[in-house]
Amino acid sequence: MRIQVYGKEGCDVCKQMRQKMERCIEKWGWKDKVALDYIDLTTVDGMAEGAFYDVFRVPTVIVEQNGETVARYNGGVEDSRELKERLERIMNDTANQGIH
Repeated sequence: MRIQVYGKEGCDVCKQMRQKMERCIEKWGWKDKVALDYIDLTTVDGMAEGAFYDVFRVPTVIVEQNGETVARYNGGVEDSRELKERLERIMNDTANQGIH
């Protein structure tokens, strides 16, 4: 699973979102299961990446599983408990699809 946090330099809300995602991944013991990327939309590369994913609001969080977008949050995410439950469902659904 890959989680992308899109933000802008100097945006406190973006910084907090990045820190929240880092803390959650560490707290849940998912460092080996989840890649976390921060994309700064004030850079040329960040703007190109943001344009590709139609990011118009910060912070935006995009969750990908096997190269497909499976969740997207514009402006923030739900509370940590709900986020964990949703991401676990995504991981479990993907694992179960591999069994068939």
